[in-house]
Amino acid sequence: MYIQNNLYICSVKPLKTEVKMARKKEILEDNSIRMKELTKAEEQVMQVIWNIGQGFANEIMAAYPEPKPAYNTVLSIIKILENKGFVKHETFCRAHRYSAVISKEEYSHRYLGSVVERYFNNSYLDLVSAFARKENFSVEELEEMRKAIDEAIASERK
Repeated sequence: MYIQNNLYICSVKPLKTEVKMARKKEILEDNSIRMKELTKAEEQVMQVIWNIGQGFANEIMAAYPEPKPAYNTVLSIIKILENKGFVKHETFCRAHRYSAVISKEEYSHRYLGSVVERYFNNSYLDLVSAFARKENFSVEELEEMRKAIDEAIASERK
């Protein structure tokens, strides 16, 4: 770091990268790790980080939808996300650039699996059946679902 015109200039290279892992890891029967679920506030911050890819706290705040929470609240949530193993940071002087450790797709997949396990007896068929009974799908939507199922069956047979 050096001073130029009363401004502190920092190297553009990160000084260090930190990835904190969740304190407790629950190992499942298939040797995968059970992921902790996000609270609503944590999920909102993760949505912003997933959308921008990576950013400093002020960039995350700028990308946050209205009404924006307090700056310190967002920093506290980011710290919690780091402790849970969802976010990592690179240090540039005294500033941290945050990025997601897990992709939105991976989180969605694991979260859906958790919902299916807890509420639908670990059966995706029960999940789909429940939605089919409760929702008023149009014929077009049902045809799109059938097409997606047919494509999944075809790819499984290969």
